[in-house]
Amino acid sequence: MGFCRLLWVRRRWRAACFALFFCGMRIDFTKMHGVGNDFVVFDAPADESLLTPELLRALADRRTGIGFDQALVLGKPRRADTVVYYRIFNADGDEVEQCGNGARCIAALLQHRGTARNAAITLDSPAGLVHARIGGSSVSVDMGVPDFAPRSLPFAAPAESDSYSLEVPGGTVAIGAVSMGNPHAVLTVPSVAAAAVATLGPVIERHPRFPRRVNAGFLEIVDRAQVRLRVWERGAGETRSCGTGACAAVAIGRRRGLLDEEVRVSVRGGELRVNWAGPGSRIWLTGSTEISFEGHVEV
Repeated sequence: MGFCRLLWVRRRWRAACFALFFCGMRIDFTKMHGVGNDFVVFDAPADESLLTPELLRALADRRTGIGFDQALVLGKPRRADTVVYYRIFNADGDEVEQCGNGARCIAALLQHRGTARNAAITLDSPAGLVHARIGGSSVSVDMGVPDFAPRSLPFAAPAESDSYSLEVPGGTVAIGAVSMGNPHAVLTVPSVAAAAVATLGPVIERHPRFPRRVNAGFLEIVDRAQVRLRVWERGAGETRSCGTGACAAVAIGRRRGLLDEEVRVSVRGGELRVNWAGPGSRIWLTGSTEISFEGHVEV
């Protein structure tokens, strides 16, 4: 057998073993979190049809699986100017468009692996390119330009507005709506500690005016440079932190003239920082990341 033929056979054998390894034996993963928003990160299997909602829901179970808010699946780059193409799956198994804290964790992991040797790298995602800057345990990501057009979420509204009335059981609430590559509705509340996140969150998430569901943020403005935030995430429930949710909350608050260009966002898992110059500008998200552990799970 010639040398080239031998290499081809070895590569096919390795690919076949990997597919069998993934679907029939075990999954190798890295568990990470960004300010309490936790993820399982793994490389895409050779046969991506193995990524079934049933498997992902089983892995997301915190009692019988690994437990996570989102699963991040790393694939080969699709562009020469990027280092990876990643996909995001919520704990309910549904694939979604974007995840700010997830992007920050991926950038940190790639540097940890040696895949990304520079402090500035570019990632690719279903929502488009994400530019990241890595500095120790802190990672900043460019989350793009906030889009307030209702069709971008999508959201059923006759025209774009700073505030919308949304009918819910027992009355109406006022929300702001913005796309950060994924859809967000934000309510301003007097106190996040007293906010009805567990009851109102799922109602807003599945409101018929959001045909693809929505992330519901509960925003308390402390002063022009500091806010508190809780987020009921689409397909995951309340999480300890939500990166795109932090960006959405600051974008809506700043558009209404209530916040400064740089805002500290206190979440249940710690603190994030959001920088946004204003409409038409790109918004940046900064915070810590951490590798919790690495392991494998039998499936």
